[in-house]
Amino acid sequence: MQNSNSIFVLIKSKTTKHKIMKTKFLALAVAAGLFLNSCSSDNGSSTPTPVVGEITGTISANTTYAYGNYTLKGIVKIASGVTVTFDAGSTITANKTTGDNALVVLNGGKLIVNGTASSPVVFTETSGIPGSWGGIIMYGDAPIKAIGGVTTSTSEDGNALPYGGTNATHNGGSLNYVRVEYAGAKLADGTKENNGFTFYSCGSGTTLDHLVSYKGADDGYEFFGGTVSMTNAISYGNFDDAFDWQDGWQGQNNSNWYAYQTVKGNFGMEIECSSNNNAFYPKVTNITLKRAAGCTPEVVGDVQIDAFQFKKEGNGDYSNIVIDGYGNYTEGANVYNGAVVKIQDATTNTNQVNASKIKITNVKITNTTQIVPVGATGAIVVSFPTDLFLPTTTATGATLTSGAWSTVGNVNLIQ
Repeated sequence: MQNSNSIFVLIKSKTTKHKIMKTKFLALAVAAGLFLNSCSSDNGSSTPTPVVGEITGTISANTTYAYGNYTLKGIVKIASGVTVTFDAGSTITANKTTGDNALVVLNGGKLIVNGTASSPVVFTETSGIPGSWGGIIMYGDAPIKAIGGVTTSTSEDGNALPYGGTNATHNGGSLNYVRVEYAGAKLADGTKENNGFTFYSCGSGTTLDHLVSYKGADDGYEFFGGTVSMTNAISYGNFDDAFDWQDGWQGQNNSNWYAYQTVKGNFGMEIECSSNNNAFYPKVTNITLKRAAGCTPEVVGDVQIDAFQFKKEGNGDYSNIVIDGYGNYTEGANVYNGAVVKIQDATTNTNQVNASKIKITNVKITNTTQIVPVGATGAIVVSFPTDLFLPTTTATGATLTSGAWSTVGNVNLIQ
């Protein structure tokens, strides 16, 4: 429903005061009728008629987009100090034929998405081809540790913006029941493709809940440092990793992460810390990582088929995990064995595994070839300290309730 800010009634009359009042009453009655009609569908129900509009350029004033169907054109930026809100049930559609498209929340800006389980907010692209736009990108000024231990860095998304700072409680808004589809496009001269959701040094004041990253050409979610946490997240059919982070991301309240890798897919979780041996690490509980039969690595010759991969001092505490389908992959004459956990380099093995900074407990493993942690080469001998890698048969993994938010077409993404 759209409310008019005011009703203008122009009366030009030389008649009596009685006639003027009658004219005013009639005009107001007509206006009231139009207002009521705008709140109802053509069949007389109370369902609001969706707004149709275009979103482009930098949004420099607080704006609420009422329930509707919008076109996202270009790299749309939410300026610092500005709050942008999307009402439940809205659909925002990009079109790759118009050039680069993305929704970027600049540091200091806020994105509020008020989706619900039955009426999610969907960001999509016309062609339905993975890698067709840049997805949602959010910047903050929470702490990071990038390569070399630096506390600020420059984004690799094509925007080339600074990120990092000291504001651990940075608040970039509240994303609730949001689905991003077909993202992963390379923007401008960016050195890497973007993801469904990309978070640059976002803080713990930001809410990320009931999110879906669907069929993107890169990662489902990627965190570049920061302290933000994410709950109830689905990564479905993304070509690279389901979940990925670097630069010392340290979210502590993450739960219910669900990945289903189909057609193409690399690691279930790619975990690194930009070669910094930190005293802190992220925590995630209730994880499901599933790989469909026939799913192949993203790039031929670059075999990445493991559930968990740790490299460059990556670490963390992970519990109540279900891993399924990370089995053998054949490429040419070579057979590669998928692993539940792979440690990519000797430094990570020494500083993180041996020093008890990687914990993987209560993990149920099925249809996976290497069921104990292994090194990427025979020279990396992996041996977790006591009680820090604990298989079980009773783990439940992510517990999510299906609904419109987790359904595309007639397919329930929670397989």
